[in-house]
Amino acid sequence: MSLRPKDLVLAQIKHQETTRVPYTFGCEEDVGRRLDAHYGSDAWRSLVDSDIRRLPTPKLDLFGATGPYATDHYGSVWRVDRRPWHLVEPVLKTPSLDGYKFPDVDSMLDEIWDKEETLQAIEEQSEHFLVLGFGCGVFDRAWALRGFEEALMDAVANPGFYDELIERVNDHQMEIVERLLELSVDGIMFADDWGYQQGVLLGPERWRRSIKPHLARSYARVHEAGKYVLTHCCGGIESIMSDLIEIGLDVYQSVQPEPRNNDPYELKRKYGERMTFWGGLGSQFMVPFGEPDEIRAEVKRLCREMSRGGGYVLAPAKDLQPDTPTKNAATVLESFLEQAGTPLP
Repeated sequence: MSLRPKDLVLAQIKHQETTRVPYTFGCEEDVGRRLDAHYGSDAWRSLVDSDIRRLPTPKLDLFGATGPYATDHYGSVWRVDRRPWHLVEPVLKTPSLDGYKFPDVDSMLDEIWDKEETLQAIEEQSEHFLVLGFGCGVFDRAWALRGFEEALMDAVANPGFYDELIERVNDHQMEIVERLLELSVDGIMFADDWGYQQGVLLGPERWRRSIKPHLARSYARVHEAGKYVLTHCCGGIESIMSDLIEIGLDVYQSVQPEPRNNDPYELKRKYGERMTFWGGLGSQFMVPFGEPDEIRAEVKRLCREMSRGGGYVLAPAKDLQPDTPTKNAATVLESFLEQAGTPLP
């Protein structure tokens, strides 16, 4: 009897090899429309059966906002009609939280989250590994409140304020996590881009001092509730991988191969017995610029080497972006479906 998608993912997280490698496949709307045209219909969509499913989550990040400007629930103003979004006016103009009130979690979730829709999705997709998330983590939310450059300067020049800001953000996010933990999901999906092409934006030591203790608290609460901890993070974070393992991260998602010291195969060699990796198919070079034969070979290598001993979920580092050529998008899709045993007819 074949394993359910949920069982495949759970086995990989427990570092057990499975008969096939679980996967997720996602693409931007433009890419999806081009694939529809490429295949002459949208029938391919019914064959995609991502083993991890992200449920309808609190819409804290202005998805669907009409531009050009939108104000988030925390009071910061963004330009949202261009890629990527741009923070126009952070709500905290000075390094101070005096007079600032975080949005009431109950009221905010009532406004931005259709819990009934999520409950229905849980019931309909119970065979899959289900995760709930809420967008920006503590690092990203801090700079979304203060401004990117300003937050990084605060971390160096005004660490007392920066630490207070991170603590207050984490307190607020813990309230959100508590609401999510009430539902019958398998994991909580965090998202925080600590990394960039050269490493950790704050530097490993500042990250350990300012960010790590709060993540440890959040991760421990999720584990206490009997659920797994997953996080998305862009960039190269090898220098803090041992720290993330120490505080209980179960699944690291994105696994961009392009940044410094972030080669998936090297990460697997060094940390594969203690971490599950989700992603690894490069979205900066391989997917947009690779030849179809190169993409097919890389998908096969990821499945063969990253899943050795368990601890892997196949995926592009990012959902296929608008700059992905149609032939490459089709190659990724077909390679994923073939390794899952559901090739296109």
